[in-house]
Amino acid sequence: MLRIEDHDRERCRPEYERGILDDLDWLGFMPDVYPTRMFLAGRCDGRQSDREAVYREALDRLVEQDLVYACDCTRRTLASSAPADSGSEMRYPGTCRDRKLPLDGRVGWRVRMPGGAETFDDALLGRQVQSPADQCGDLLIRDRLGNWTYQFAVVVDDWRQGVDLVIRGVDLLPSTGRQIQLARLLGRDVPPVFMHHPLVMKAPGQKLSKSDGATAIRELRAAGWTREQVFAEVARLQR
Repeated sequence: MLRIEDHDRERCRPEYERGILDDLDWLGFMPDVYPTRMFLAGRCDGRQSDREAVYREALDRLVEQDLVYACDCTRRTLASSAPADSGSEMRYPGTCRDRKLPLDGRVGWRVRMPGGAETFDDALLGRQVQSPADQCGDLLIRDRLGNWTYQFAVVVDDWRQGVDLVIRGVDLLPSTGRQIQLARLLGRDVPPVFMHHPLVMKAPGQKLSKSDGATAIRELRAAGWTREQVFAEVARLQR
């Protein structure tokens, strides 16, 4: 299934989508659902930017449970109040939980996350135990600019589109417990199976980065690479 995750309207551009479709076609990946020709013709609901009604319906489920509240905190104010030893992830401390701000205007919308541990079995890494309330606090589901967030949109889409196996990079492992909890609040009792794989690395501990000279598929193609060479290089980097 092909899904274009363009929920952030400020960062996404039509040319980025066209580049993804072109690269997938060149690599030989033809989706079973929402093939590239449907995207190019605009006849599918595989773009998150086209699924406003779906997200609104999911939002209503949370509002009915009194789980959603408005938050006018900025990343700057949250960063300034974070402990010096808080680590790489910024935890929301619940500043606006009881302020009863209206759910309108240029404010963020958050979901009250339940406390306690979330245990799940990763198909590659085995048993995992996470505490989302301690890791990230209440989840932001819509930002101050009106964009649905990744954490919310991907949970709703996986549920509504019948995704039952999620294979992704290990950098997203910390998001799994909170996504399982959010899905349960929405009504999904059985979460997908998750498998988190190692990232393709330039060197131990160093991600591929264009600023360091890492090239995109399009640039490799222009340099004369074949798709078989690309697959071989990915396999080599994974060892």
